[in-house]
Amino acid sequence: MDKNGKKQIPLRISEKLYEELERWAGDEFRSVNGQIEYLLTECVNYRKKGKKGLTEESNKN
Repeated sequence: MDKNGKKQIPLRISEKLYEELERWAGDEFRSVNGQIEYLLTECVNYRKKGKKGLTEESNKN
């Protein structure tokens, strides 16, 4: 863990996905790392509330 109590992990993603995350992060005034952390936090909170995973089927409703 670093001095802020955060764990560093290696992450490999496609260049296309990185570019999408970079644009999205810029729209929300976050770094790419901050955007990934935000999205993961939102997904974990969603799951904790007893919701099923985010899938194409659940996004259609």
